[in-house]
Amino acid sequence: MSGYWQHQLIRLLVRAGEGRFTRSEKQLEALQRQRLGTILQQVASAPQGPGRGVDPRWGWAEFASAIPVTRYDDWAVAIDQQMAAQSTGLSSSPVMRYQPTSGSSSAIKWIPYTQQFLRELDAAISPWMSDLYRRYPGVRRGRHYWSLSWLPTDMREQAQGQLNDDMKLLSSGKRWLVSGTQAVPESVAMATTSDDSLFATLAYLASQRDLTALSVWSPTFALGLLQKLAQWRDELVQVLRFGRWGSREQALGHMPAPRSLLAADLLKSWSGQWDGADAPLFYQSFWPQLALVSAWDTATATRWARHLQTLLPHAAFQGKGLWATEGVVSFPYGDDSVLAAASHFYEFEDVASGQILPAWRLETGQQVVPLLTTGSGLLRYRLGDRVEVTGFRGQLPCLTFLGRDGTTDMVGEKLSTTAVQEALNQLPWPPGVSPVVVLAVERSSAAGRPGYVLLAQAVSDASQPQLARWSEGLADALETLLAEHFHYRLARNLGQLAKVACLCRPDAWQYYLGVCRSRGMIDGNLKTEALRHWSGALPGTPAEQLRPMQAEEVQV
Repeated sequence: MSGYWQHQLIRLLVRAGEGRFTRSEKQLEALQRQRLGTILQQVASAPQGPGRGVDPRWGWAEFASAIPVTRYDDWAVAIDQQMAAQSTGLSSSPVMRYQPTSGSSSAIKWIPYTQQFLRELDAAISPWMSDLYRRYPGVRRGRHYWSLSWLPTDMREQAQGQLNDDMKLLSSGKRWLVSGTQAVPESVAMATTSDDSLFATLAYLASQRDLTALSVWSPTFALGLLQKLAQWRDELVQVLRFGRWGSREQALGHMPAPRSLLAADLLKSWSGQWDGADAPLFYQSFWPQLALVSAWDTATATRWARHLQTLLPHAAFQGKGLWATEGVVSFPYGDDSVLAAASHFYEFEDVASGQILPAWRLETGQQVVPLLTTGSGLLRYRLGDRVEVTGFRGQLPCLTFLGRDGTTDMVGEKLSTTAVQEALNQLPWPPGVSPVVVLAVERSSAAGRPGYVLLAQAVSDASQPQLARWSEGLADALETLLAEHFHYRLARNLGQLAKVACLCRPDAWQYYLGVCRSRGMIDGNLKTEALRHWSGALPGTPAEQLRPMQAEEVQV
């Protein structure tokens, strides 16, 4: 079956889901009440249901009154019991797998993906894909890359079968069809290390002249791929020329190596300047049919998304909505990012008033935090993401992601203030040295890569060699502690974040006040806080004062 006909069949399948979704534009409240009833019925009839006191006849008011707002800690014990028993517990719908993610109070969270929950995700993916095929017809002509959210290297044996392949969010029939249009096989995720997975991904992408769609979550991941294309150019040339993995055979021998003499010749003749003025021309010659790039493009991802667009200007660009491991909130449709009303049951906490509202009571201009009730069995689950209601498509709220509520999330690392404070409490502080703040800096390395910088106040009589030793030791210790968190470790494995840096100096607090004043901040409004996002570079910080960069860090 040719790729064209596969794409045509996919379009027919997802169009039915789009029809169900578009009906929600005119009946939001009725649809949402129906979604709540379905989920409550499954929860009430689950093994743990009787002990939770859930009544499937509840309406929204009774549900909101009886069930408190929850976080992962409220579900951790029940999920652990469910995993240990290898059976259902929170919902009567069968569990298909457990998806790892990271949280504010625990390094790893395991989210049950039930059949019902996967159907809910499909209810958002189908209209999104249908609209995508319609708006970007060029994607129908060739192969796509839909990202794999790999596990960190040291978790791969622990969590076999739990890999977060975007394609696994589809129903089995759609997944079978879509797999035939993919440029990169799922098996790359089974390589020994993240580095090997990246290399194999690039080899397959490089071999595909008919690549028409590149869909990733963080734009920094795509930028990292382009950089690695240059870094591994000579090794990739050998693989593409001879169709063998070479020195990576042991890690990648479970799948055939791609071969393309044309791609090998193009890479061989390339200057390797992945980010220079001539780079866009090379990428256009390398992937001439690329019609669409899709990635996050709001909040802290804005700068990186714009950079990616400048490198791949021959392709259209589409932003993502708000997706989390625990569920979907919004997805791109037309020119908007709309509530996935046909998926879960949604409530929203108003940031200004603290009031919790159902989706049908939202108003333009509100900044809100989503609460999800889903087919996984999680009820009134607070995501910790902040969105703004920017308007409506029919009755459906249009939502713009503003960032993490009390967390930083530059490339998907999802670090909370609580997690960072706990790490600071565990650091081996030298006598007389204390923390000022950890800054999530959008350009922390010499090459502009995002990363975390610890500002530490030192004693006034400390020598420069002492300050240098303390800075290096504290940076190493904080890096180790932050790497206990799943998404941070994964971002480091994939080269999206620079290593932690530390600036230890006797005037660290005054320095911090000074750079804040340079942003127009008022001293009296500055709070003592463990974690803060810092857009752009950290001004007034000489490069030599930061922890010396390793060779791998002088990259995106």
